[in-house]
Amino acid sequence: MTKLAEIPILASRLDSTGFWEGIVRVRAGLTALVAALIAAAVGCTSGGGGDGARPAAAVTATTAHHTTTPAGLAADASPREVRARFEQLLGQHALLAVRLARSEITQAPELQKVVESSLAANSGALQQVVGATFDSAKADRFEQLWQGYTDELVAYADAAATGNSAGAQEARAALLDHCDDWGAWLGEASGGRVATAEATKAAQARVEQLMDQVDAYADQDYAKAYRLERQAYQRTYGTGTTLAKASLPARQAAGLDAAPENLRSAFAMLLGEHMELIVDAQRATFAGTPEFEAAAAQVNANTATLAKAMGGIVGPEKAAEFQTAWANHVEGLMDYTAAAAGNDEAGRTVARENLDAFAERLALYFSDVVRNVLTTDPLTDAITAHDEHLIDQVDAFAAKDYPRAQQVQDEGYQQMLGVANVLVDAIEKVMAADLPAGGSMTGGGGTAHHHR
Repeated sequence: MTKLAEIPILASRLDSTGFWEGIVRVRAGLTALVAALIAAAVGCTSGGGGDGARPAAAVTATTAHHTTTPAGLAADASPREVRARFEQLLGQHALLAVRLARSEITQAPELQKVVESSLAANSGALQQVVGATFDSAKADRFEQLWQGYTDELVAYADAAATGNSAGAQEARAALLDHCDDWGAWLGEASGGRVATAEATKAAQARVEQLMDQVDAYADQDYAKAYRLERQAYQRTYGTGTTLAKASLPARQAAGLDAAPENLRSAFAMLLGEHMELIVDAQRATFAGTPEFEAAAAQVNANTATLAKAMGGIVGPEKAAEFQTAWANHVEGLMDYTAAAAGNDEAGRTVARENLDAFAERLALYFSDVVRNVLTTDPLTDAITAHDEHLIDQVDAFAAKDYPRAQQVQDEGYQQMLGVANVLVDAIEKVMAADLPAGGSMTGGGGTAHHHR
């Protein structure tokens, strides 16, 4: 896929098609795996939202709440790093926008302030990345677009929360106008490699998803709201690929289409999604059964997708082993959540012990999959750190320490990129002979210089 504008494939296609069936552990199997994963992680590009950029250092949140802001992107960052930063930050933006809207609908002002702080940090980080990869004039315009876009998202959520239909219509019209502006900016910034009309259309689709999930949540149609949240995340995450390619020289941008790079992107997307969906399910435990069931359904969908992804590499038998081990991991986290919600200290202790055992089992599984290229200790440590983020998050949320809950949530989301990198690096080493010609060399190296 060399086309930068969004390919019109629904993000949900990853779960709704049979692409995964019959994939075997050979070169063709990995290529098919990447193609299917790209439908969500890469195909859903130029989705819209863009933000503004300040050419200087990242802007930090101005509220009193502590936030976790990623380190700034270096001017000589590799194409892989540029892509990963855009993808991860844009995916996080969609999730924060969703949670901000929900905090307004549920009238949770303390949580709302914390999410606003995290959204400001995310915006600042995005602005810095754009400043490091585009020229300053384009970055300044990007910042203006982003601020207006974010403000109108908040206005729409506020109108939906208060039943202000006139305000919602006004905000909707303003958001769609921002999509037009975004398409024009991206078309010009990319030097025409991204078509303005396609970028605008993709932005409109993403914005419509975000607004529709606000409406569904306000109407207590939680199944629809959580399903749209996941689709909006996937679509927005894929926008990062478009921005990365638009900011890179053509040769370096083409290198991002290498199978290992797309596999890395897809696993990072799915693992980040796993982290955030578990947080959703944990918090929904405190909200009640209907909302919890909707959140849990999306956790299960993510687990099934991850299992299919593993199946594309290791075959159906090993994929079944993964699904069992991963499901146990998820169940352990929810057992701990239930104990935290019920102030059950004994239950917490048992759940933690079980999670430690599940972490060791998953580490053994991954080590076996990559033929012991990775030892179990660092894998166990990575999985345990992931569990600790989610344990700390639910403990803080149960205690209504929302700044702490948001902080560890943000840290946990950022950690998932590192986990994906470790796994894909190992898979690439093991399966180098099966990868398309060029291997990792087609996607690595080079720098993200100012390019026009």
